[in-house]
Amino acid sequence: MVMSKSAYEESRQKRLEENRKRMEELNLNKLAQSLHTPKPSPMKRVKPRVPKQALDLSMIRRSSRVADLPVRSYKEVPVEPMGRAGGRTRGYSSGHSRRDLSNRVYASDEDREYATQRAEDLQSGLDKDIPSFVKPMLQSHVTGGFWLGLPNWFCKDHLPTRDVTINLVDENGDESDTKYLHDKKGLSAGWRGFSIDHELVDGDALVFQLVEPTTFKVYIIRVNDKGDDSN
Repeated sequence: MVMSKSAYEESRQKRLEENRKRMEELNLNKLAQSLHTPKPSPMKRVKPRVPKQALDLSMIRRSSRVADLPVRSYKEVPVEPMGRAGGRTRGYSSGHSRRDLSNRVYASDEDREYATQRAEDLQSGLDKDIPSFVKPMLQSHVTGGFWLGLPNWFCKDHLPTRDVTINLVDENGDESDTKYLHDKKGLSAGWRGFSIDHELVDGDALVFQLVEPTTFKVYIIRVNDKGDDSN
């Protein structure tokens, strides 16, 4: 059975009216309207930027404990290099400058052996009753750490069993105080000044003669001076 046009339209209007009433009962019209209406988003408040040059550091709040003190400057200040005061300084409180380790010169094995042989020849001519030993110089003795280890047997047989000051006397009679460390069996503070003052280099050979319980007479054989056996 085919519905007439007027009957269909009347039925459609009836359904629309029923749907409208149902929506009003459920309050769907207002809900749909609220979904389609965009809400304005709150604007984020941004603090204005202050240029660095406009900052006045003197106005920064300071602790009451230091408020009365002058404002401290943190600029880098060049440091003056320390030099020697009053010429050459001896002893282990001296202010000798450190050597440039990049300019180290190493002795050849041949020159080192020849200097050591000359030192042993010199030692053989000394008084046999006075203890002595030969010590060839290495880079660690004359640059950088400036530590001079002594022969263990010599320390055990002839040197004090405690830390003491040992005096080094060169061939000209000039004296230098050094610190002998019993446990480490070597010369520490003061040896650096002696080494620099006497311009010792790698390969030199020294003869240490214990003329007194805490005094060494020191003879220096230069590795770069082959023709002079008297030095």
